[in-house]
Amino acid sequence: MSAEATNPATPGPVAPTAARRKARPRIDLRRLGRVALLGPAGRDRLPDAIGHVAEAHRAHYPDADLEPLRRAYVLAESSHRGQMRKSGEPYITHPLAVTLILAELGAETTTLTASLLHDTVEDTDVTLDQVREQFGEEVRYLVDGVTKLEKVDYGAAAEPETFRKMLVATGSDVRVMSIKLADRLHNMRTLGVMRPEKQARIAKVTRDVLIPLAERLGVQALKTELEDLVFAILHPEEYEHTRRLIADNAARPDDPLADIADEVRTVLRDSDIQAEVLIRPRHFVSVHRVARKRGQLRGADFGRLLVLVGEDADCYGVLGELHTCMTPVVSEFKDFIAVPKFNLYQSLHTAVAHPDGQVAEVLIRTHQMHKVAEAGVVALGNPYAPPSEEQSASDGERADPTRPGWLSRLLDWQEAAPDPDTFWSTLREDLAQDREITVFRPDGGTLGLPEGATCVDAAYAQYGEDAHACIGARVNGRLATLSTVLKDGDSVQLLMGQDPASEPSRKWLEHAHTPAARIAIQRWLAAHPEGEAGDAGARTSEAAHSSDGTATRAAEAPRDATDGTHAQKAEAGAGADGPTAGPDAPAARVTTDAPGAHPGSDARAARTRGADVLVDPPGAAVRLAGCCTPVPPDRITGFAVRGGVVTVHRVECAAVARMTSTGRAEVDVRWGDTTECRVTLVAESFGRPHLLADLTEAIALEGAEIVSATVEPPSQQRVRHTYTLQLPDAAHLPALMRAMRNVPGVYDVGRAQHQAPASS
Repeated sequence: MSAEATNPATPGPVAPTAARRKARPRIDLRRLGRVALLGPAGRDRLPDAIGHVAEAHRAHYPDADLEPLRRAYVLAESSHRGQMRKSGEPYITHPLAVTLILAELGAETTTLTASLLHDTVEDTDVTLDQVREQFGEEVRYLVDGVTKLEKVDYGAAAEPETFRKMLVATGSDVRVMSIKLADRLHNMRTLGVMRPEKQARIAKVTRDVLIPLAERLGVQALKTELEDLVFAILHPEEYEHTRRLIADNAARPDDPLADIADEVRTVLRDSDIQAEVLIRPRHFVSVHRVARKRGQLRGADFGRLLVLVGEDADCYGVLGELHTCMTPVVSEFKDFIAVPKFNLYQSLHTAVAHPDGQVAEVLIRTHQMHKVAEAGVVALGNPYAPPSEEQSASDGERADPTRPGWLSRLLDWQEAAPDPDTFWSTLREDLAQDREITVFRPDGGTLGLPEGATCVDAAYAQYGEDAHACIGARVNGRLATLSTVLKDGDSVQLLMGQDPASEPSRKWLEHAHTPAARIAIQRWLAAHPEGEAGDAGARTSEAAHSSDGTATRAAEAPRDATDGTHAQKAEAGAGADGPTAGPDAPAARVTTDAPGAHPGSDARAARTRGADVLVDPPGAAVRLAGCCTPVPPDRITGFAVRGGVVTVHRVECAAVARMTSTGRAEVDVRWGDTTECRVTLVAESFGRPHLLADLTEAIALEGAEIVSATVEPPSQQRVRHTYTLQLPDAAHLPALMRAMRNVPGVYDVGRAQHQAPASS
């Protein structure tokens, strides 16, 4: 299969495009790689062979110094002289083609210089020291970064270790990967001279590693062509079917996209918005995906409309006009300007429906956004040079292209994967996760994670191996298990245990999606085969001590345990040698009634005490609902139950909604003058010795009387306490809750919200 046959650029035009302004250079990969052969060149003039490169470079950098390019070409040409490619062309045509690709994308002079030299150290007698002496350390670093490791030295590990070397180099300078991507693109274009099995092997590595890296670096112009070339090699029949679909659509006399584009131009012209409206044909893989998703394709499915404007604000002006004057498909709207993708991509996405039923997708962006959308980090020039005043004013704050979050995570986990096979397989798995989310930490910082990541992944991303001590999380302010899947924009607070001997659970592997989390857990489990959760159920720790020296114990449950079915009663007034749960006892729920109050009649009598509630009609018996334990100044309502008793609930109680939905009539109730009240509070804490004693002491110091207390079995080192308390003044409730939260180990205190039956 020849390179021409596999290059989707060759079938010819697939859809009409709007005329392009000559003043603005456009990225056109169709002519890249067709490099002029060597011509005569004087000592002091630019060689004819790099005339195309110089022209493309000057289109982006009019004042660029071309002398480094001239010297790099002279060294590369003399070093590669006599070498031929398998296609029969002089070898120098390859570095020239790679450099032209990068020049068209807007790469700066240093990158182009290194690109011309990228194979010299690998394939000729040129050394890295020579490159440094003639072109400086920066060029030497880039050339070294893309130089392959020798199979003689590394054997079968040469390829994975070469990619590891490139990725580590990319961590310090992303331009290394830019050169590698352009290098692979030109090699893929000319892959037809290789044996079919070698074509397939190279195409698979390109699919699994290089294309995801191009996506992450935002170089869409390279990514889309690489996708089409891989598609043609690995799926030739589906590729040919897609090619015929595109050719048939191009031969149609009508073009619905052109009609919709004209309508959009009219709308924007009438609104005095300066904009350029273009038709962007979908590439082959995109058409194939749309066909699989929608079945029968219509004319508008073969491309998108691209609207280019001058300023960010104009993007939203265009969006408003299109949604006002045309029929928008609201479900297709996405704002990647306010929230850019992790690869720097910015655009507004929407879709509009034509009266004939055709739906056209519309991309709205500025010219600068379009440049970055096509060329990604390449379009940023030298990302390590300080920005000019003009760039600082126009670009605002952008993600740091020199060390994107996904790359930092990759570099971290690769250090823990010394085995080449483990690295190679894990790299492919990591890069297959092609969507990223951003979650927010309590301190305002962010964590970048792959889509589908859980709290386990967030813990290891933030704390590394210290995440072994993580026992839970709060997601958007609510307690969540470590298996909770995170969504883009979530706020995540990770709850860390205080035991230095904390250990991860094997079950965490089921919820770990990032290589960093999986590798850290697997390393711990391999180093501690005897310490896996599930074998530790017999270990115990002191759960609580009452203030008068009475102890209650609960077996320490494994950190992934949820069993809370066993229960054991313990009287707080029991002596020091009273009943306790011994070392071999099951996890227990410990319930303590008020000192001196037997859980019989005396306790029930005490429940009538509470805040004064007035009811209409007067004289009816009143009972405060146990499901929501209302206290002044809560908004309250009442319901009549059997025996003429009126049960008082907080207005927001779930039982209120349930009873009103069944037609139960509400009774007018209001707070009287008495401020004494009873309330049920739930405290969430880490398990530690003396916690119950410290909590009860804090409650007593605030003047509250404990009517009853329940301590549930520890689960993942967390303990849940439920206290029913009598307060002399409801206004003191906030201070009481603050005092309980200030007890070391307690991380949350809230009002109880039980699901009470409707008849309560």
